[in-house]
Amino acid sequence: MYTTELQKTASLGATEDPERLAAFEARVAADEFIEPKDWMPEAYRRTLTRQISQHAHSEIVGMLPEGNWIGRAPSLRRKAILLAKVQDEAGHGLYLYSAAETLGTSREEMIEALHSGKAKYSTIFNYPTLTWADIGAIGWLVDGAAIMNQVPLQRTSYGPYARAMVRVCKEESFHQRQGYEIMMVLAAGTPDQKRMAQDALNRWWWPSLMMFGPPDADSPNTAQSMRWRIKRETNDELRQKFVDITVPQADALGLSVPDPALRWDKARGHYDYGEIDWEEFYAVVRGEGPVAKERIAARRQAWEDGAWVRDAAAAHARKHGRREAA
Repeated sequence: MYTTELQKTASLGATEDPERLAAFEARVAADEFIEPKDWMPEAYRRTLTRQISQHAHSEIVGMLPEGNWIGRAPSLRRKAILLAKVQDEAGHGLYLYSAAETLGTSREEMIEALHSGKAKYSTIFNYPTLTWADIGAIGWLVDGAAIMNQVPLQRTSYGPYARAMVRVCKEESFHQRQGYEIMMVLAAGTPDQKRMAQDALNRWWWPSLMMFGPPDADSPNTAQSMRWRIKRETNDELRQKFVDITVPQADALGLSVPDPALRWDKARGHYDYGEIDWEEFYAVVRGEGPVAKERIAARRQAWEDGAWVRDAAAAHARKHGRREAA
C-alpha cells in the first residue's frame, strides 16, 4: 500500500513543469504560504486534501464520544461546558472542510468518502466512553495530543490550513484544560472517584500515543510532508514531546501512567516508554475499533436526517441568487 502511494507521488512529480516545480519548492523552502490560486504540484494538492479532510472528519466524528454524555454530565455547569466543547468541534470541522474545498474537492465528495469508508479519521474516536472520567481523559489526553499535533500546523505551508489552525488551537487549549480539571476533581475525590480516574487513564493512554501515527520508519507520508513544510515535526518527535509533558501532569494528579517501562532518561533528557501495540493501531485504522461501525452508522444517519436542512438552504440560496440577478 505504502509503495503504491509513493510511486503515485513520484509519477506525478515527474510530469510537472520543472520551472514551476522549482519555483514552488523555493517558496516552500523560504517559508512562504502557498495560497489556493497559486500553482502547486498535484501531489502536494492531493496530500493536503487527504490530510485536511481527514482532520475535518476527525473533528466531526470526535463529537460522538462526548455528545452522549451531555445529558448525563453530573451538573449544569458540566453540561454547559461539554456542550460548548462539542459545538467547538463542529466548528473546527467546518473550518477544515472549507480549507480543503479551496484545493478543489467538494464537501459532498469528502463526506461521501468518509461514509463509504474510503477516507479515514483519527483512530482514537473508535474507542467507547464508559464513564464520566473518560470525558476528563479525552480532554486531557486526546485533546492534549491534538494540540501537540496542531500547534505546528499554524506554520504549515498551505495558507488556508495554517490560518484555520490558529483558532482551532485556541479552542483546543480550552478543551485540554477542562479535561484536566475534571481529572483533578476526580483524583482528589472519593476513593471510587480516584479509581475511576485511574481506570480512564489506563484505557486512554496507549490510544492517545497512537494518535500521532505510525513510527517514522513506517510512515509513508512523513518525509515528503516535512520537505513541503506541511508537517513541521515527525510523528515520533511529537509523540516524545507529548509523553514528556503529560507524565509530570499525571504525577501531579497522583495517578500512574500504565507503562511499566516508563523511565526518565537523564542523558537524553526525555522519558523512555514502552512499545506501542501497533497491531491494535492498524486494526483500528482498518475499521476494527471497538465502536467503529457505530461511529460511521451515526454519521450516516445524521447526514440523512439533515438532508431537509441542506435542501432548504440550497433553495434559499437559489432564491437569493435570483433576486440578486434581478
